[in-house]
Amino acid sequence: MRIVVLTGAGISAESGVPTFRGSDGLWEGHRVEDVATPEGYERDPDAVLAFYDARRRAVASTHPNPAHRALARLEGAIGDRLLVVTQNVDDLHERAGTRNLVHMHGELRRARCLACDARPDWDDDLRDRPRCPRCGERMLRPDVVWFGEMPYGLDRIEQAVVACDVFVSIGTSGEVYPAAGYVALAAAFGARTVELNLEPSDPAVPLDDVRAGRAGELVPAWVEEVLARR
Repeated sequence: MRIVVLTGAGISAESGVPTFRGSDGLWEGHRVEDVATPEGYERDPDAVLAFYDARRRAVASTHPNPAHRALARLEGAIGDRLLVVTQNVDDLHERAGTRNLVHMHGELRRARCLACDARPDWDDDLRDRPRCPRCGERMLRPDVVWFGEMPYGLDRIEQAVVACDVFVSIGTSGEVYPAAGYVALAAAFGARTVELNLEPSDPAVPLDDVRAGRAGELVPAWVEEVLARR
């Protein structure tokens, strides 16, 4: 059985990672256009770098929760028949033990060099304009996919989605594309579709099994069911 799991902000919120975008559309008091677009970076790079430096430090103090650990346990049992696709930029899946993973929106613990396109691991602040470890230029930005930029790993994700037997959406609203289209794509190719979310998402989305509640409770229970059927 091949499984694709798509995770969103809801799975990490239970670890204390803020979802950042509030009900008023602001990200920690900032307009999305100011801190999550290439144009915002061009206008005020210091503010954008400071915003992501703060996010990086905040995430470093959090820990994986039972939902992250359950997915790592599932990978340990079925290996590369599980692919976790995350919209999150934190590293909680990795710290829980998941290895077969695609960060479609990039990673806080990586930088990206605008001079040579290197993507080095990065834990320090970027606002001080450190040198790129590859080319030496001081042109590092967060390796986070901003609005208007192309997500990572789309070909790999699509190939996995059309070939999977089960597609599971965890902690995501299903409103942001291209991720929002994956459940419909999986269903069109015959996969069983499951949603584990704090609240049910768009009723128009083709889902076979919808479970509402906390990811830290729903995901371990679902993993237990999968392992019991093996």
